[in-house]
Amino acid sequence: MKLFNAITPSNRHRSILIKKHLWHKKPIKKLTIGIHKQSGHNNQGKITIYNRGGGHKRRYRKIDIKRSLINIQAIVLRIEYDPNRTANIALICYKNGILSYIIAPNNIKIGDIIQSGIKIQSKIGNSLIIKNIMVGTIIHNIELLPGKGGKIARSAGTYALLINKNKNGNAMLRLSSGEIRMVSVLCMATIGVVSNLKHNNINYGKAGALRWINRKPCVRGVAMNPVDHPHGGRTKGGRPSVTPWGRITKGMRTVLKKNKLVLSRRS
Repeated sequence: MKLFNAITPSNRHRSILIKKHLWHKKPIKKLTIGIHKQSGHNNQGKITIYNRGGGHKRRYRKIDIKRSLINIQAIVLRIEYDPNRTANIALICYKNGILSYIIAPNNIKIGDIIQSGIKIQSKIGNSLIIKNIMVGTIIHNIELLPGKGGKIARSAGTYALLINKNKNGNAMLRLSSGEIRMVSVLCMATIGVVSNLKHNNINYGKAGALRWINRKPCVRGVAMNPVDHPHGGRTKGGRPSVTPWGRITKGMRTVLKKNKLVLSRRS
């Protein structure tokens, strides 16, 4: 982390990540694609996510979350910054010359040899099915359904602990949030913790820094008009805090549908 002296008000308490070890030049062009920002609007033009808009122009990096090339060794060429996610990404080159981006695990280094397959060595960066991973191993980029690509534990510093494997073909995982859930033992997972562990320690210091990353100011409900929010008109009317659509925001469960595969929700 890089800390700033309070020379200006915007630098007071400001802290950012040091990225000297990351690749400073442009990404591989054929592995990127241009993206059109929706700024919180859906396909009908209606705002479905508030406080979004502006920010720097980005190119989307195509990430191989499926680790589709099986039983082919690859070497890590470099570690790069990805503006579209909190984790860093790694550029790897397979023995057949194919280049690919993957989510970089923590402690992976340039020149490391990694591989994906069914029965391979269980080391950091390798991707294999949960059936062949030892109980007690820390994993990330976990599939929910076999062959669909990793969905769980993909953001910076996240992971899951493999607790148990049952005879009925399911494995029990404890996520970094505290949730305990079941997945099939035929799902693929990658060994290790996702990189960029100190991302949560970032303090942007000023509103302008958040505008750079597509975040706009948040307006309080009581500062709106009655047509825009239930709290509008400078009064709540004695009702509890609610969303713009009238749902209670403090203390009420928002997940009403139970998932049989989730044994214990996050605390």
